[in-house]
Amino acid sequence: MATWLTAQEAAKRLRVSRPTLYAYVSRGLVHSTPAPDHPHARRYAREDIERLCQRAEHRRHPEKVMGRALHWGMPLLESSITLVAGNRLYYRGYDACELSHSRSIAEVASLIWLGSFEAHFSAGDHHIAASSRPDGRSFIARAQSTLSLVATRDRLAFDLRPRSVAHTGWRILHLLTSAAVESPNAANTVDETLRRHWAPRVPHAARLLRAALIVCADHELNVSSFTARCVASAGANPHMVVIAGLAAIEGPKHGGITARIETMFNELRRARDLNRAIADRLRRGEPLYGFGHPLYEDGDPRAKLVLDLLQELHPKSHEVHMAGQIARAGAEILNGEKPTIDFALVALSQALKLPTGAPLTIFALGRTIGWIGHAMEQYARDEMIRPRAKYVGVMP
Repeated sequence: MATWLTAQEAAKRLRVSRPTLYAYVSRGLVHSTPAPDHPHARRYAREDIERLCQRAEHRRHPEKVMGRALHWGMPLLESSITLVAGNRLYYRGYDACELSHSRSIAEVASLIWLGSFEAHFSAGDHHIAASSRPDGRSFIARAQSTLSLVATRDRLAFDLRPRSVAHTGWRILHLLTSAAVESPNAANTVDETLRRHWAPRVPHAARLLRAALIVCADHELNVSSFTARCVASAGANPHMVVIAGLAAIEGPKHGGITARIETMFNELRRARDLNRAIADRLRRGEPLYGFGHPLYEDGDPRAKLVLDLLQELHPKSHEVHMAGQIARAGAEILNGEKPTIDFALVALSQALKLPTGAPLTIFALGRTIGWIGHAMEQYARDEMIRPRAKYVGVMP
């Protein structure tokens, strides 16, 4: 079988137009190289084409590939926390986007951790503190060092009963909020603390931040949540679980992609003609980051929620207008692909003029709720996650 396909063959196999094929190349999803016998033509890697076809097939018919564990989107562990279905996201049966309008962060945390909205977490639950003095390090670095230090002093850290873990999770969430704003946590709610330190002159910033944090709370077995479950399965305490989740979410293929989107936004903001700047970017082989989520064929509902809220609350914002322009241009160029939550978090950060790196911080703070929830499920299972490897090396 040939290793390379012509543009016509590749587009036909993918069931897309040639412009969409070229967009896949610009995003780094398909490797392309000049055809040796036709200097003005290009050829496309069959392996990349087949991988994209399999991804589309898995979305349409997941039941056909149930046995292929660890493949994108294939069930690996049972969980009763989050369901992604029908282009919507649910936490324990409740629509996550609707929860972001009607519930507090504490109520959503209670739902994810204990199955109801009724648990109460008081200010006294986060009395253990570490140094919050500005030191120039990234949020992830500050958060990890803070948790490592506090874990040794938190006498409840090793109590792995559900309600104890829930209260430990609440303390952890507030510790990370203090690390985020580099100041002792003065407010009783995460969203209000972030607003006071990041956007004190924007009263509705708390509403935007609360919505973003809630829709980021969990997304079933993404890489950071799976990492958290693996660490919890070894019996590690919740502080160590969150440290592991933070390490994973910082990666550029996970939450760390927001740094690339921030850079892209900053570059496009300086352009006089945005559409031309986007076209030039693709011509240089630089992708448009923050488009297309494999689990949502009709667009990421979390992104739509945040972007719609921004449009409602900041209708005259230049940054919101620019984000809308980029979203429309991206959809046109990328065959209808829509922004992801990563894109929306950057748009939120730019509209509120938050510190550089705030999108990843918001993502990680929200996802901490999910990591604690997955840890609790894994503690209850009391089983070590230990998959076997399929050996493909030299045989003895």
